[in-house]
Amino acid sequence: MQAVILAGGRGTRLRPYTVTFPKPLMPIGELPILEIVLRQLKAKGFDRVQIATGHLSELVRAFCGDGSRWKMQVDYSHETEPLGTAGPVASMADRLDENFLVMNGDLLTTLDYRRAFAHHLSTGAAATICVFRRDAHIDFGVVEVDAAGNLAKYTEKPTFDFKVSMGINFFHRRVLSWMQPGERLDIPELIVKLLAAGERVACYSEECRWLDIGRADDYQAATETFAQFQDEFLPASSDAA
Repeated sequence: MQAVILAGGRGTRLRPYTVTFPKPLMPIGELPILEIVLRQLKAKGFDRVQIATGHLSELVRAFCGDGSRWKMQVDYSHETEPLGTAGPVASMADRLDENFLVMNGDLLTTLDYRRAFAHHLSTGAAATICVFRRDAHIDFGVVEVDAAGNLAKYTEKPTFDFKVSMGINFFHRRVLSWMQPGERLDIPELIVKLLAAGERVACYSEECRWLDIGRADDYQAATETFAQFQDEFLPASSDAA
């Protein structure tokens, strides 16, 4: 199975750490985020990885090499200008399987990638978005007003739940028809194009842990969570059998 890891961002929200260090190589415990992701993918049967690089690409290449240390094949594409989260995929068109995974290289999760991939294949969808439930707590009383200007409803400090994208997506090769090499394109824009064309876009969710490491407080939370639940994040290598 094949995965594309997006590792070309500048990590502006994690500055100053990422000025001289690419975000996917930030350490979580004793391991860089990217190594955790690669170990997880290998454990679930993904043995070929394309890494899309940009900012400080030479450090990512030096660390990962050809992937042999994880018994994987790792190849690279490089963008001189930011191409978004979907744009880099177009430059890999001749190297992609019929179905493949595209994910951010700066997230921490216990999602079962193999099970999610199997779900994608079973639906025949052009794309499958992995989603996670997040709660948003409002620290104020929420007031709803009717057309006459009178109180319709009052809710004190409510909590709302939403399904958010995990930054983990599965695609069929036919999505490449909506991409142009060298053109900037983000995955949300690609998904809108697919829907407008009548393509099926599926969603997948399961009980798991998920942390997006975008800001300093997210990074701290990820470090603490990984330390507490390391066995969940790094499954036994035998799981890949």
